[in-house]
Formats: sequence, C-alpha cells, structure tokens
Amino acid sequence: MFMLRKAGKYIFGDSSKQDMIQLDAGQLYIVRPNSVKGYSECIFKDSQATIRRTSTDYHYQLVIQRAFEEGEEQLLDDVEDVDDAKDEKTFLLDESLHLRSTVRDGRAVFAWRDLSGDPGDLYEFICDRSVQPGTAQTFEIVAMQCQFERKYRRSHETATEQELHQFNFTDAIIPPASPPMVATQSPKQVASPPTKRKTRSSRKEKAPEPPTVVPEAASAPEALEVLTEEKCELHLFDVSSGSFMLKDNNVTASVSEVGQWKYWLQIQGTQGPWLGQEISADLNPVFNFEYLSFIFNHYPKDEGGGALSWLLRFKDTETEERFQEGLMRALWEQLNEQKWLKAKDQERAYVLEAFQEDVEMEDAPIEEEEEEEEEEEEEEDDEGDRSEEYDSDEEEDDTHVRRLDADGDENSQLAVGFKNDRSFVVRGSKIGVFKHTNDNQLQFATTINKVQTPKGQLFSPAKVMLHQGDTSMIMQNPNNPNNLYRMDLEYGKVVDDWKVHDDIPVNVFAPENKFAQMTDEKTFLGLSHNALYRIDPRLAGNKLVDTQLKQYVSKNDFSAAATTEKGYIAVASNKGDIRLFDRLGINAKSHLPALGEAIIGLDVSKDGRWILATCKTYLLLVDALQHEGKNEGKLGFERAFAKDSKPRPRRLTINPEHVAQMQAETKKPLSFTPAKFNTGLDTNETAIITSTGPFMVTWNLRKTVAGRQAPYQIKRYQEDVKADNFRFGTDKDVIVAFANEVDMINRRNLVRPTRESIATPVRQLRNRQTIVNSPY
Repeated sequence: MFMLRKAGKYIFGDSSKQDMIQLDAGQLYIVRPNSVKGYSECIFKDSQATIRRTSTDYHYQLVIQRAFEEGEEQLLDDVEDVDDAKDEKTFLLDESLHLRSTVRDGRAVFAWRDLSGDPGDLYEFICDRSVQPGTAQTFEIVAMQCQFERKYRRSHETATEQELHQFNFTDAIIPPASPPMVATQSPKQVASPPTKRKTRSSRKEKAPEPPTVVPEAASAPEALEVLTEEKCELHLFDVSSGSFMLKDNNVTASVSEVGQWKYWLQIQGTQGPWLGQEISADLNPVFNFEYLSFIFNHYPKDEGGGALSWLLRFKDTETEERFQEGLMRALWEQLNEQKWLKAKDQERAYVLEAFQEDVEMEDAPIEEEEEEEEEEEEEEDDEGDRSEEYDSDEEEDDTHVRRLDADGDENSQLAVGFKNDRSFVVRGSKIGVFKHTNDNQLQFATTINKVQTPKGQLFSPAKVMLHQGDTSMIMQNPNNPNNLYRMDLEYGKVVDDWKVHDDIPVNVFAPENKFAQMTDEKTFLGLSHNALYRIDPRLAGNKLVDTQLKQYVSKNDFSAAATTEKGYIAVASNKGDIRLFDRLGINAKSHLPALGEAIIGLDVSKDGRWILATCKTYLLLVDALQHEGKNEGKLGFERAFAKDSKPRPRRLTINPEHVAQMQAETKKPLSFTPAKFNTGLDTNETAIITSTGPFMVTWNLRKTVAGRQAPYQIKRYQEDVKADNFRFGTDKDVIVAFANEVDMINRRNLVRPTRESIATPVRQLRNRQTIVNSPY
C-alpha cells in the first residue's frame, strides 16, 4: 500500500495535467443481472479509462472514452450533428459508485454502480492484457484517494490507511459480463503495449513462432568496480505471444566496470546467471518510472545477430533511480571515455532525463489529426487493386531488378528538390533524375551517366546538396576532401572545381538557410572536424571566408549541421553534443550536452523551435524555445539557456519489444538513416521520417511532443532502405531509395507495429511502369 500511495503522490503532484492516470485499452460493458433488457451489453469495444481532474477542488471524474482508430476521429469531425456524448461516459468519483476491482482470467476488471439504472445494474471496464498489473493497482488506489478528497474536502496525503480503506469495496460481487472472455495467457506475464488497430493478415499463413528460448548466459569478467547492484524481477519478451513473460521474481541486476572504458551488465538469479553482456549503445535502454520498469535489448553471441528484449521490474522508484544512474554512468563513460563524475550536475541530469520514457514537452503544436493509416474498410476494398500492383510471389521473377544489379553499384544518396519537383539519386558515378508527377508518382526523367571532374576524373560523390534554385548540385569527391564541385544540372556536367582551403577540409556542408536552395544564394556553410565557416564560390583562390571562420582548439569532431529559415545554425558532433549559433564567426549561444552516442544527422524546424538529431539507435528531439527566466520566449539560438534550465530532450526510440521482433526477422541491429522533418514554405513540421534496415519509420510530431507512447508507424520492405525524405511541401509523400529501386510512397501506407506487420515484408514495386526501368 505504501508504494501505491507514493505512486498516487506523484500522480496528484502535477496539477497542470487534467488527466491523472489512464488505462490504455479495454472494453466497457453494462451488466444488468436482473433486467429483461438482456444480461449485458458491450458499450465500447475499444476504449480507455481515465481519472480526470475537474474545475472544482477535490472533485474528480472517471471517464470512459471510445478509442478511435487513426484517421477515424478526423472523419467523424467532418460529419455534422455527431453526438460526442455517445463516445464518452463520465462518472463523478464518489463512494456511491462502489468502485471496485478484481482479476478475472489474468485481466483486471473494474466495476461500479449504474446509478441511473435498475438496482443491481453496473458498469464493467475489462482491461486488455496489455494493461500492466501495476498500472491497474495504481489506478484503483488513485480512485480511492479521489473519493477520500471529495468526501472530506482535504488532501488525500492527510488520510490514514484506515480512512482510505473505507473506499475499498472489494467485498462486493462483480458478475462476469457476457459473452465470456477468450482464454488468456499466464497471469504471470506482463503484456506488451496495446495495439488498438487491427491489421490485415499476411496472405500466406506463417507457421507459429516457437517460444523464445533463453540462451546460456555469458561469463562475467572480473569486476574492477560495482557501479550499482539492485534486486528486481526479470521478464523476457516472448516473440510467439507478443508479451513479456516472468522468468524470475528475485534476481540481482548489477553494472560493473570490467576494463578501461568497458562495462558489464549481469543478471543473477538464485539458481544461477540469466544473462550477461557488455554495455553499449545497442542496449537501447528505456526506463519507465510509472511501471517501475527498465527494458533493454540483449545480443547473445549464438543468436546470429538477433536480439532478446528483457524487462526488469523494481520494487520502488528509489531502487530504479539508483540502478538508472549506475547504468547511465557506465553507458556514458563507455561512449565518451570520460568519467561520469567529472561531468557537471546539469549535464548528468540532462542525460538521465533523456533516457526516461515518460517525457512530456510544453506547448505541443496544434495541428489537425492526420489520417496516418488506412481505414479497415479501405484496406479490404484495396485487396483487388493491390493484387495487380504488388507482386505477392516469393520468387524473384522480376528481370527489372536483375538489370539494375548489372552495373554493380547501389543507390546511396537522395536529394529532393524544393523548387523544380525533382529528385536526384546517386548511384556510383551516375545520378538518376526523377520527376514528381501530379498523381504523386515518380517518373524517370534522365540519367547523368558520368560524374567527373572538369579534368575528366571519374568519381562517386560522397555528399551532395542541391543549390541555386535546384539548378546546381554541390558534391564532394571522397578522395579530395579540401575541394567541392558544382554540377550544372541543366547540362548534367561538373563545371566548377572549388578549392575551399589548403589546410581545412570540408567534412560537412549545409545551405545558408533552410530554403536557400530555392533562391540564387551563392554562399553556403562548411564544417571541418573543429571549424565552422562560410564558403563563397565568388572569391578568387580559396573559397573559405576567413572573416567568418570559427575554429576550436580542441577536436570537437563536428559531424552534421542544419539551418533555420532565418539562418540560425545548429551543429552536432560525433561526441553527441549540439551547439546553437545565431550567426557565423562567434561562439555558440547554447551548448547542449552529449548523451554519448555520435550524431550522424541533424535537422531543424524552419522556425528553429525543434532540433532533430539522429544517432545510430535513437533520435533526439529538443525544444529550443526557452519557457522561463530572463530569456523566456527566446530560442537557444538567440540567447543562452540558463545553467539549470537546459531543455529536456525527448529520446525517440523503437520499443525494445519491437526491436526484438525486427531483429528476430532480419538479424540486423538498429542503424537509423538521417531523420528529416517534412518541410515547406507554407507547411508546418508535423512528421519525422527515418529508416533502419528494411524498415521505414515515421513519427507523428504532435503526438511525440504531447508525450504519447510509441507514436510511430513502421513499414517493412524486402530490401534495405538506403535514403528517404519527404516531398517538399507535404508530410504525406515520401521519396525512398532502395539499393536498386526508387519510389514515392504515401505515408498512410505505414502502420502501427505488430508482429504481423514487422514479420511480413512487402514488395516496394507499386507499379512497374512508374519506377526506374533502367540502371540509370
């Protein structure tokens, strides 16, 4: 009871949140044991239960809302005279409800009186298996505390255990609703997060997955220092059932230093070791303090590259906090090769907060709900059409694919035009040019067959950037890092060879501002490992502008850059930190500490509010707007963040259980391509796109900022995705380059991740007449 009281304290503590706690998924029934109307009736087949504050002190509501499928709510909003009350039922949390709970067939069931019905009538909310037991228990105790506050008009923190117990009505009988529930899984398992949308099954039935087997634990190296050691429960994600299964209710989880910048995670049970592994970024750690849990990936050596997903459940918040600090210290030191205790207090807090799952950001952007997924009826109606457009054969009978492989090269880079509705795909020393058609397709336009210097030296561009109204392309020869080349796209020929500097190479280059490529702007930005500067091709001799050079003494290892519409500059590094500048040639206005993993890609919203960094195993979303202090309302580009008020980062990850499923299928670890916002002159950023292996992933920005769990969608393809980006001016269409194909895909084709969608690859060939039909 003490632990639940404490959880209730955390929930009550944030009065800014109207919704205090929620049961994410379940069914609402009305049960009439003595009525001629029928024994029971299902009111909402898919719904959520929420305890909500009201505008009156000490008054709270139990709210049951029908859960909409993605896009369905927007469709209903467009229909006039829709009665919103039909999709929500509200009950004042009062002792007259006799709210109580039980566990039936492994599922939590909440029941309360129907005060407007006949004697004996009651409502039942039957939780899905995805609702974790700890959440259901916390929900019940919070409801008891709310009833106490309504009755006594004072805070529940003053209540004694006896006073709270009077709102425990567990002795009242809860008759089962009909029809009876289906057989359930073991009550010991902890279910995976709910999936509210049905998905179309694969056309070919797959054999059932065998239960996940625990491999033999690796031997732990000798510990030089134990950073943390805590008691907890151990659960393993079972791919066949899609849920976490309890393996041991009493294990010891320890993190130890075992060598120079080497650390080890060991899980020891009473009968022997369960697992041991070296700590690295591939651990993909996720801490959830609401459920007192920590989820991570484990890569056994004998699993052929596959991952297992484990969950540790702690007895209280303090235990989990101690374990988190020990683990994050090990991960941070391993990645930074620097002692954790030497970092500033604010930087350590920044890192710890980033790895918590329950981050919420202020001022979520108000956008209309996108139709992110197809309606079930549309999917069924499209079956006939898809059978003509998609080849469902497992055999590779498409000679087109084999012809593309004939040149020995693969697609490697993608540049999407802002002005001329063209996309350019680099393939070895060739560039394919594709037109965006009015019906949202790609049409092959032409091939630039030989990329060569003005002196005739053939090369394969390592980096490319569209320039000067999409009429030129800046590119780099990887064998000549101090020079850049300009290709005239109208002639398909490299016409300029620019020497940037004799001693300062060009590791990264970026546009002068977010939309510079739509103009005739000549200058652009360049970065070396420790310098940031402007490049002006109009200069005689070297093109680096000496007066706008900011060079650091230390090797900062700069790796990526992005600019806003006003020309503010964000610069990231392989160390994982981010610097924000309002102009060139000066010190950064703000410096965001490193989480540890190298940043391989960077994007910024056009207004500078949101910074999106890509690391190998996660994305990082940072709010650059200052919300308090003397610089309130200013961006981190314009004024420095106060030492104690750096923005709390949002770490975007694939849920570990989904990672386990993905890697069980592909045997490939996570490795994200540089993530991008959608963008446009009259378009606000609403979505994020990236890929890992054959999986394309998109995040809904509004839901991400609002703190929704797993606000992403996934589509699996047969080949790895090499590069992707939104079509300019929309968040609906995505240009995607595979190794041997290029296509435009509607984002609505991505779906919520399920075992079926992750396991079933689709052919990316939507129509063989609309894709590339020659090897450039």
